[in-house]
Amino acid sequence: MRAISYTRATDVPAAVAAVTSDPGSSYLAGGTTEVDLLRLDVLRPHRLVDINRLPLAGIEDRSDGGLLVGALARMSEVAEARAVVERFPMLSQALLLGASAQLRNMASMGGNLMQRVRCSYYRDPESACNKRVPGSGCSALEGVHRGHAILGTSEHCIATHPSDMAVALVALDAVVHVEGTKGSRTIPVDDFFLLPEDTPEREHPLTPGELITAIEVPPVPMARRSLYLKVRDRESYEFALASAAVALALEDGVIRGARLALGGVATKPWRAHRAEDILVGERADVDVFVRAAAAELAPALTRPMNGFKAELARRTLVRALQTVAAQGGGTA
Repeated sequence: MRAISYTRATDVPAAVAAVTSDPGSSYLAGGTTEVDLLRLDVLRPHRLVDINRLPLAGIEDRSDGGLLVGALARMSEVAEARAVVERFPMLSQALLLGASAQLRNMASMGGNLMQRVRCSYYRDPESACNKRVPGSGCSALEGVHRGHAILGTSEHCIATHPSDMAVALVALDAVVHVEGTKGSRTIPVDDFFLLPEDTPEREHPLTPGELITAIEVPPVPMARRSLYLKVRDRESYEFALASAAVALALEDGVIRGARLALGGVATKPWRAHRAEDILVGERADVDVFVRAAAAELAPALTRPMNGFKAELARRTLVRALQTVAAQGGGTA
């Protein structure tokens, strides 16, 4: 057993300084993923910097209709917040479908963004995994890959991004606020998640020691009638095989705006730009939905065990579009 030291941060600058000055340190928030990976000997920090007492747990209404959610706000609190339920139902639904009640009460919003992949080869120190040990190979390519990604993959990694919440945030054009030794900055959430390409070990554009402090959700009027649809092997706590976050702005049956993202099928939360481009200006009918979904999944690279995911994702997106359209959509 390895010794791990523990420090409790009292303010944001102290937390950032502690981790920045010691590359072997790691932040500890809810710990719902990190503690598991420590036990598996996948993560090996020699110091944990506990940030749970930092004042980063608020849920702030903005005058323009947006929200500012603290990085330490718990998933359960955000899912049940009135402003989220009324203005961003897709986000509330994604949070409620994203974990068990016990985990939602512990897990933080910032920690959810930083959670590691659930690939069994990543979580097994004896298997080859380029995320865990760069250059060691990817056991999933020739191994059991039924749940792995079909979009955004590379020859170095096909692990599926696990977050449900992040899929909704990508559809909503959320922004991640971070703090580092050089001050604060913001990162569009779609840019916060990196494709594996040749460096699958690098999942985020954060510099060493940078800390997520908040997630900003801009006003999206159409999101008042939105949906997060998740398809999985069982109804109880399980990761997505395919999911879709959908918001539409309709005017006399014509789509004036669309926000779409897919989960469970890509190496990052997948903004469905191809489908959005096809939908806008068209009438909201099933033929258009089918065409848009097919275009979005056209680049999918399937393998023997996960080939079903392309059709499943197409059907999931079409069903979500039909459901939101039947509700009348929202305003642009």
